[in-house]
Amino acid sequence: MAQIEYIPGVCNIGPDEIARRRNLGWVALAISVGLLLGLILTRVNPWWRLFVFFPATTSASGFLQAYFHFCAGYARIGIFNFGPVGERHKVDDGFSKKKDKRKGNQITLYAVLIGGVTVIIGLLLL
Repeated sequence: MAQIEYIPGVCNIGPDEIARRRNLGWVALAISVGLLLGLILTRVNPWWRLFVFFPATTSASGFLQAYFHFCAGYARIGIFNFGPVGERHKVDDGFSKKKDKRKGNQITLYAVLIGGVTVIIGLLLL
């Protein structure tokens, strides 16, 4: 059963927000692959492939947030949403905010690491 309530550090977004982040993951993944292929096929200096980091990290972030049902950005500003996209509710409890920020930072770190590994793989191709 899908998580449908706010739990500090565990779940701060509902189905509409989860779908939005999953879609972002797919779009950014397509951009990452397209950019990497374009850079490889045009035979530009391989160091230009470093720019794949940004869409790859964005893609990873979108997929991770969808998977965890947790928005890192919402955690940073102390809000949550289980209604339609754009609806927001404030997290009032300081302890809950701290747990949310920790989880948000964890997701961001994982996304950056995945983006970095993607760049390394991209640099090693051809």
